[in-house]
Amino acid sequence: MTAELVRGQNHPLPHTRLEIRVAAGAPLLACATLGDAQGTVRGTEWLAHPGSPTLPGIEVSRQAAADLRFHVDLGAMPEQVGLVRILLALPEDTGGPDRFGVTAAPFAAVTSTEGTEIASFTLTGLGAESAVVALELYRRQGAWKVRAVGQGYAGGLAELLSDQGLARARAVATGIQETVARHLAGAVQAPLSSAPDSARSRPDGVPSSAAPAPAGSVPAQQPASATPRAAVPDAVPQPAGAQQDGAVNYTHPGRRTSTPPTPPPAAPPAEPGQPRRPVAGDATGWSLEERLYNQVWGMFEDLARSVAAYRSAMDFAESRMDQELDRVLADPRNRVGGAGDAAREAARAKHDELAARAREVLDRDLDQLVAESEVVEPALPAAYARWDNPVWHAYRVPMEIPMALRLGDVHLPEHPDLRIPMLVRLPLERGLWVDSGRAGSEAALLMDEAQLRGLAMDTAVSVAGRLLAVYPPGEFTVHVIDPAGSAAASLAPLTVTGVLAEPPAAGAAGVSAVLAKLTRRVDLLQMAVRGGAAGSLPPDLDAAEHLLIVNDFPHGFDDRAVTQLRYLADEGPTVGVHLLMVVDREETSDYGPVLDPLWRSMLRITPVPDDHLADPWVGHVWTYEPPAVPRGSRVLVQALEQVAAARRAWRR
Repeated sequence: MTAELVRGQNHPLPHTRLEIRVAAGAPLLACATLGDAQGTVRGTEWLAHPGSPTLPGIEVSRQAAADLRFHVDLGAMPEQVGLVRILLALPEDTGGPDRFGVTAAPFAAVTSTEGTEIASFTLTGLGAESAVVALELYRRQGAWKVRAVGQGYAGGLAELLSDQGLARARAVATGIQETVARHLAGAVQAPLSSAPDSARSRPDGVPSSAAPAPAGSVPAQQPASATPRAAVPDAVPQPAGAQQDGAVNYTHPGRRTSTPPTPPPAAPPAEPGQPRRPVAGDATGWSLEERLYNQVWGMFEDLARSVAAYRSAMDFAESRMDQELDRVLADPRNRVGGAGDAAREAARAKHDELAARAREVLDRDLDQLVAESEVVEPALPAAYARWDNPVWHAYRVPMEIPMALRLGDVHLPEHPDLRIPMLVRLPLERGLWVDSGRAGSEAALLMDEAQLRGLAMDTAVSVAGRLLAVYPPGEFTVHVIDPAGSAAASLAPLTVTGVLAEPPAAGAAGVSAVLAKLTRRVDLLQMAVRGGAAGSLPPDLDAAEHLLIVNDFPHGFDDRAVTQLRYLADEGPTVGVHLLMVVDREETSDYGPVLDPLWRSMLRITPVPDDHLADPWVGHVWTYEPPAVPRGSRVLVQALEQVAAARRAWRR
């Protein structure tokens, strides 16, 4: 079972390869320091941070986000290292919160690389602190343990690093903050757009130039996946938040700290003794879209916690029965005869009673969530709705960017029919990887390889079509690399409607041309953002978000092209260039660990149901369902035809 730690408590680590997931109510930057047996940090070469994210045995997130990942290999730690500190800090001078006291308490979970949660820690009690030592991994007598620390510093990252004995701590902290600020500034789109600010404002009242709250662990993650995300397993989406004057007004509908100007609709009064009847949009928020977003997140969290309580109760019932049976069998006189049988029957009867009570509570919660889902699903806007939702038949090209996008559904085995929309925040903060490999899940193993590849490309086109449909005209551009032309059938909705920027690139020459164009775009935008010279950009450089769909990687890619692709994955999202890759990872095995950072930087989705996403609250493994267009339906093509028509009218 997972150990829920309190400050100062430690717990053994049964694995050497670990992942530490952090979910928070605001973007955080991740750092880690290595210390010797006395805890001394010998220099900056023992500090991992977004500007230098990798040290022997540990890798931290490159960008500030509310859903962070630390990848740890304790077996690869240098022998002189006896202590690893996990550090979290709030980015400075970015318009975000300046102290932890105005954000939701960060949550850290230590898991194995297979997703098994080992220990978790909620960093409560923080106030004026803007940097904190969250966890320590330390070596004792050859074995590693994790300790919950939660020690905060009001002086920020500089004070924290100075307290660890790092020379020139303030200069080092300033350099880290500047690196993070550049990443966050790279997400600013409004200054580079010719569209008026009002046209680029999100419905939550936050301009699109503000750094978005990322998706989590799964429905995160992003829902994620909490990443949030994910923590959606890989990814689940994180709760929404609006920022004003550096203070977070709220992080989750259950933790409001201010009242929105537009209250949610009142729920009809419930009959005495009956649960409250659900209402669509019955959550806090500044608009109906935001209230629905928060309501979906509330449903996601409620289901996660209800199932966690049920599983915990079942574990307790099993443990209690085992203990009682052990006591019975400890007395030789009870091993045979009527007394032993009676004691065993009593133990099993108590177990069944506890299990029945736990199931009764779970069924009550599930019934309420099912009723809420039946009300919420039909009320969702197009960006949040399934393809079979009637809202798509009344689709019109929007004039504002929505808060989030639905990437599919997630569910738990306790109620497979209760599916929670997996929403990720827009603009995308990480690339998407559609896994076309057969080793990814049981459903994939049962499918023909060619059929699975076709489904993977269909999933990518479905996601790309959604992105095109929910952005205003001229705000989103899609490129395709299809080296061998094998995805022509799946790409038909994009090609026949004319929504692609250019025909799909084929052959090595086509791959090089597209990658060179997008790499140049990222370079120019980054230089403009860093230098504050948006007006000096070339006139042929449009300000739209760009998505690159890559099929059959690494076929048609030479070493230079692979390097450019990794560069786009790392640096592209900060300036509006995103990747959507359809890849069987086994086909890239010749590159060894070179591409590991690429896979970790993207959110993995699958063309068939697969258990690989984790939530940010209790770390359940959720089953992901892709956003499939109903067989025989023309809803995607009809939406893209409207997008193409709106673009032609916009360009006139």
